Amino acid sequence: MRPDLLNPLFAEVTVLKGVGPAMAKPLERLKLSRVVDVAFHLPTGWIDRCPRDELDMADAGRVIAIQLTAVDYKSSAGRGPTRAHAVDAKGNYVSLVYFGGHSGWVKKLLPLGEPRFVSGKLELYGQELQIVHPDIVVPPEEASTVGGREAIYPQAEGINSKRLAAFAAQAIERAPDLPEWIEPSLKAKHGWPGWREALANIHADPADEKARARLAYDEVFANQLALLLVRGEARSKRGRTLVGDGRLRDRLDLPYSPTGAQSRSIGEIEGDMAQNRPMLRLLQGDVGSGKTLVATMALLIAVEGGAQGALLAPTEILARQHYETLSRTLTGIATVAILTGRDKGRVRESTLMGLADGSIDILIGTHAIFQDSVTYKALGLVVVDEQHRFGVAQRMLLQAKAAVPPHLLVMTATPIPRTLTLAQYGEMDVSRLDEMPPGRQPIETRVLSEERLAEVVEALGRHLEGGGQAYWVCPLVEESETSDMAAAEMRAETLRRRFGDAAVALVHGRMKPLEKDAEMARFSEARAGVLVATTVIEVGVDVPNATLIVIEHADRFGLAQLHQLRGRVGRGGGKSVCLLLRGGTLSETSRARLALMRESNDGFRIAEEDLRLRGSGELLGTRQSGEMTFRLAAPEMLGELLPPANSDARLLVDRDGGLSGERGQAARVALYLFERDAAVGLLRSG
Repeated sequence: MRPDLLNPLFAEVTVLKGVGPAMAKPLERLKLSRVVDVAFHLPTGWIDRCPRDELDMADAGRVIAIQLTAVDYKSSAGRGPTRAHAVDAKGNYVSLVYFGGHSGWVKKLLPLGEPRFVSGKLELYGQELQIVHPDIVVPPEEASTVGGREAIYPQAEGINSKRLAAFAAQAIERAPDLPEWIEPSLKAKHGWPGWREALANIHADPADEKARARLAYDEVFANQLALLLVRGEARSKRGRTLVGDGRLRDRLDLPYSPTGAQSRSIGEIEGDMAQNRPMLRLLQGDVGSGKTLVATMALLIAVEGGAQGALLAPTEILARQHYETLSRTLTGIATVAILTGRDKGRVRESTLMGLADGSIDILIGTHAIFQDSVTYKALGLVVVDEQHRFGVAQRMLLQAKAAVPPHLLVMTATPIPRTLTLAQYGEMDVSRLDEMPPGRQPIETRVLSEERLAEVVEALGRHLEGGGQAYWVCPLVEESETSDMAAAEMRAETLRRRFGDAAVALVHGRMKPLEKDAEMARFSEARAGVLVATTVIEVGVDVPNATLIVIEHADRFGLAQLHQLRGRVGRGGGKSVCLLLRGGTLSETSRARLALMRESNDGFRIAEEDLRLRGSGELLGTRQSGEMTFRLAAPEMLGELLPPANSDARLLVDRDGGLSGERGQAARVALYLFERDAAVGLLRSG
């Protein structure tokens, strides 16, 4: 139960004065549905208003605050600008410019001959001074209400920074004084204020670094403590000791010897599974580094040890692909079955019976494999593929599925910077596949302007004539599947006109699973030469004959996503090419991203660089994770804050009595405040 102390913060946002149904809509767009969301919606910048008695050309480019008097107006026809010419106390002229053709409103706002206190950005227009759309125009007696520094918040249509600041002030008023959870010597060392004081300070002065660091630290600390508690709980359970004797693995017919990184990872997994506490291991490997082989070995160790294994995939396409691969690889070695939401009737019944009586060794599927109706005779290992789609809560759920908690191996092809591994998987041990199997050639990456689209289509034609296959990825147009779908359908249509209907397959997120599978099958069986897709193909589609990928609007994608998409090619023996089509105008960040993609195939380097380039932007597809990302701690702060937060959380658990001591009670409040309280439910001590 959340402590009563926090109830005022977790009330609906409509309790704030001024938030009615109309205002709730723009707040909802900003994902601010509760008071706590408003309190944690921190300003990202500020405006310093320079108070001035007279106008000065040297102030051009600055935001000034000054008393002015309108002396005449000049309106343009239609929706052209209205200019109010005004003078300061010394008679210096400035034009106050308003666009949109509202001359009547401007005249009301700035009556002739009446002084007004005005603030906005002073600019030079030729040899004249002007202020376009002053953001403050008030009578002189209200000048004292205009502060020197004003916070700028992330905004949405229908709400501006001023309103957000007013709501934040109310949210802070409702915020209680909370007991201190930071270790006293750490707080003193950094000179951090208390929690409530830090919250008030950052909204009053967004440049207050100490307040910002304190709030970010609190969030990171709650995250680390939650992960430690989850890990402690998992470690305290007795698991099943699974020792493989090698009899099944020896029968595998491998095309090449495992790389050093694969052998090392298999050894680490084998060591974990031989313990009597459940394994919790993350396997990180770049696209094509051979994670599937490591997972197969782990599943065989479980079967050799007398248990069953389950492999959980995030999508039906990927589950079926794993099933095809493993059934082929393990023919005559182990019994493999599949279960997805689509399997019904007799097929499903027979799979459920096989799991219950133990005749099925390895089950592959989507979330359906953890439904209540599914019982295992002896589930010993769960392998989760594409971990970033499963949060800590789901990991805990999996472990509750068997009488004895199974060993857990999670795999991700999204290379994660070392800093973030600790933030997202602090409760896990980590194995890294940091070398490529022999025979994998680096993918040649070229960046082309979209103006050369016709040339690209011609090159695609030559590629198809030579018997090759290709992916064509359409951009995320905006946060809407509909527009993604429209972009993909239009591109498929233009390519069909050029190459014929049969040559082009199309896959997007709004298709029914059966349609999607049918189109994928046409492509993987080489009945179609081009697969036009939205980013649904980011994970796991495997067609070795596809050696060309075209990514439209590549400048709109993050680095990690581009790297994932590029990994769809280069899976056979031949040389593969990735063409990144960019728009006409590029930001510095986009330029740097595309340059890095051109020069590097190393996912771990790309991930570290992505973290640096994005700053506080969204990171590595964690948006899909179902895992709460950090709201107060920007990614560039994590490197500095994670190690002390991790040590402080360990100190609390090991020395200060966990959640039952005095500091522990305060830390429990922090877990609820930052909504990491799934961990609290685990604790016997509380």
